[in-house]
Amino acid sequence: MTQASPSRAPQGLILLVVIQVLCAGFFAADIIADFSETADMTTTRWHLYIEGIATLSLVAAILFEIRFVQALLRRKAHLEHSVSVATSALHDVIEAHFDTWGLTPSERDVATFLVKGMGIAEIAALRGSAEGTVKSHLNAIYRKSGTHNRGELLSLLIDSLMGRESVRA
Repeated sequence: MTQASPSRAPQGLILLVVIQVLCAGFFAADIIADFSETADMTTTRWHLYIEGIATLSLVAAILFEIRFVQALLRRKAHLEHSVSVATSALHDVIEAHFDTWGLTPSERDVATFLVKGMGIAEIAALRGSAEGTVKSHLNAIYRKSGTHNRGELLSLLIDSLMGRESVRA
């Protein structure tokens, strides 16, 4: 699935609003022209009323759309800020666990890749080391963290993020 670029999406919406404003202007000019050209209002009165109501509805919809888009853009900015704060907090919590467990720099590296969901072969390839070395680091990480496998380690980290458990020594 592709996503619109953050800078392109508002430009597209702005273009849409501009087109709608031009259409509303055209309809309003048409109503004024019809009104000034019509001497006998009895035959075209309902037609002008309907055009007028449609034009006013379009203007109201444009105003609503502008306010709605502004609210969405504010919400998007708030969510992006929240994700940034949460990412920083997640990193801090994981680093606090690594500090408490006394992981070496190599073990931290392996543990970080492990948390990201990578397998032993992927970690070894990324670090340029043998799979046996990665397994050795994993055993040390599990021992120091008091866990026995990847699932328990991730569960421990998630529980601490949710405030259910303190950092294990």
